[in-house]
Amino acid sequence: MADESRKPLRFTTQKSFAHRLVLSTLTGRAVHISQIRPASPTNPGLAPHEISFLRLIEAVTNGSNIEISYTGSTIVYRPGLITGSAPGTGSSEGVIRHELPAGCTRGISYFLIPLCLLAPFSKAAVNVLFTGPGVITSATQAGDMSADSVRTAILPLYAQFGISNNIELRILQRSNPGPGGRGGGGEVQLIFGHQVRLPKTVHLLNPGRVKSIRGVAYCTGVSASNNARMIEAARGILNPMTADTYIFSDVSSAPFIPTYVKSKPDAKKKIGIGFGLSLVAESSTGSLYSADLASPPEGGETPEDIGTQCAYQLLESVSNGGTVSLAAAPTVLTLMAMGSEDVGRLQMGREVLGTEEIVGLARDLRAFGASGWGVRAAGADSEGDVIVSVVGRGVGNVGRKIA
Repeated sequence: MADESRKPLRFTTQKSFAHRLVLSTLTGRAVHISQIRPASPTNPGLAPHEISFLRLIEAVTNGSNIEISYTGSTIVYRPGLITGSAPGTGSSEGVIRHELPAGCTRGISYFLIPLCLLAPFSKAAVNVLFTGPGVITSATQAGDMSADSVRTAILPLYAQFGISNNIELRILQRSNPGPGGRGGGGEVQLIFGHQVRLPKTVHLLNPGRVKSIRGVAYCTGVSASNNARMIEAARGILNPMTADTYIFSDVSSAPFIPTYVKSKPDAKKKIGIGFGLSLVAESSTGSLYSADLASPPEGGETPEDIGTQCAYQLLESVSNGGTVSLAAAPTVLTLMAMGSEDVGRLQMGREVLGTEEIVGLARDLRAFGASGWGVRAAGADSEGDVIVSVVGRGVGNVGRKIA
């Protein structure tokens, strides 16, 4: 039986790659992931953002072992202890500098959300500075949310689990996706200084009514009038819903990155030009619903289109029901499964629970030893919602226990 527990869990394809590595690190179970883009004739195996995420995991843990096949289509990962930015583990003055490559096509939230899941279980505080020509702070075509939405719609959820002190996300330099959706040139710093032994058991059963809407309209390297046009279009749709609507405007210059031309070694070029909108609706009971949209790298979208589409996206997220949106559900469900050995309850919309992402998460949690979920219909007041019961695994913070 002991030999069986030491065998790596086997998964296929690159789906949920980052989240599977997070679950592996939290539970201490090794994983074997194969068939990662095996049919691609030009770019088989791991993509640049996945390799960069492996380097990030290696930086915040001690003792992790990563084996990658020659083609990059198979990986074996044996997790170590989550140390965060502890002295002597690769951090400089308590800060880990992580550089993203220029070929990165995923937004910074692809790295921030999994890192935030690991941070509460770390031995020391987590302080990571994301730099390099691949940092995209806006929303992306791949479905990643912007850094603003992570700050306003994901990080506040940790307070429900008793994790609320010394948590900060700083956007030092904004950037939209570069040509072809690759690269950015932004700069983001995550400080997560609240480590706990076990997250609290939560019961989120009352969605409440939307009472306020907040947002950030941002533009990089383009006219500030784009922000005003996005805000006006969004408010035209959202104001009839609630009068308490306020959207901030943030204007910044485009970042410069080196061109690496031999004839001009010091030459630099502008990248990450564009604009976007992040919206978050808060209910009377503290439930958060978010929406994100940014201009495509090739252009062709007016600010009015972005503002209108983002506002309708927010309304759709609210209409799905439940106490969490689709973007936040994986974070909440994972923390509930890793928390105290007690039953937590979460009200979700049927359309959110039935998505491929959430069903895949349930299967992955079961594979890593968590209990199955109990699902029942919500009361008559919340027609169309379901109550999901999750039993915590009691994984806890091993580093804090040893310390």
